[in-house]
Amino acid sequence: MLDGWRGISILLVLGAHLLPLSPKSWHFNEMAGPMGMALFFTLSGFLITRFLLTHDSIRDFLIRRFFRIVPLAWLALIVALPLSSAPASVYLPNFLFYANLPPYYLAPVADHFWSLCVEVQFYATVALIVALLGRRGLYLLIVLCLGVTLNRIASGVEIAIVTWYRVDEILAGAILALVHGGKMGLFAPKLVARSNVCVLLVLFAVSCHPASGFANYLRPYLAAMLVGTTLYRPPELVGAILRSRSLRYIAAISFALYVWHGLLIHTWLGQGERLTKYLKRPLLFAATVALAHLSTFQFEQRWIAFGKRLSARYRRPQVGSVPE
Repeated sequence: MLDGWRGISILLVLGAHLLPLSPKSWHFNEMAGPMGMALFFTLSGFLITRFLLTHDSIRDFLIRRFFRIVPLAWLALIVALPLSSAPASVYLPNFLFYANLPPYYLAPVADHFWSLCVEVQFYATVALIVALLGRRGLYLLIVLCLGVTLNRIASGVEIAIVTWYRVDEILAGAILALVHGGKMGLFAPKLVARSNVCVLLVLFAVSCHPASGFANYLRPYLAAMLVGTTLYRPPELVGAILRSRSLRYIAAISFALYVWHGLLIHTWLGQGERLTKYLKRPLLFAATVALAHLSTFQFEQRWIAFGKRLSARYRRPQVGSVPE
């Protein structure tokens, strides 16, 4: 189920960035992007929190996250920043993943890395919380999530790339992990399990549309509810789609797809007048998938395996533990 949602999330992002999804006045591209990122962030928050619920080594967690995210991200930055003649001032903020914070240091060729900044900042924060408070500190994520959303409402910020206006999408996924893990009583899991997938999907899409106003503040929670209800008893057709082999493959290369598509769009493959640009889109998609496949199975997986071997020194498996 989670692989299916991961595959859908990256397809939504690619569609938003690379294709005209509707007439401009309908703003479907502006809707699809936030939909994909909200699902991606929800999955991240869910998986990270579930991992921390069953493992008590923060070093294990940080090592795994480092070797999952950093090698490919740094490789892409090493290639992209010099080729784009990025100023020296952007290097450190990008390599240390705080370029999305004011005064902003995102380079145009790697401006999609704002999401990695949010992710890494979340990893550091949740690791610190668990290091200081233990697993019970994970309940603090509920308070933080609601606080971020209330701050967005008070500030009138419906969507942003700054961490303190966007991280509630990850934190909502963390809440889902607590619910699914039986840490929030019996009512919450029943509410999630009995929710209607189709209704949630419509409400979620509406909450991602720029014209929906206040509904944008509900986006993190609708995304978490949508993913959560499919973890119980989803409709047969929905389950079949989410478990499909094609979505599993897309999910497997999803991180590389995200990293490389944003760089390739700034090359010859993504340039030109409107007609020329879209005529080259099949080539851009093919190049992105080919590069993502190669980097996933020939580069990323080796670093991930190395990180797991290294982290095994600090791991103390718990009863009922689950794989990442």
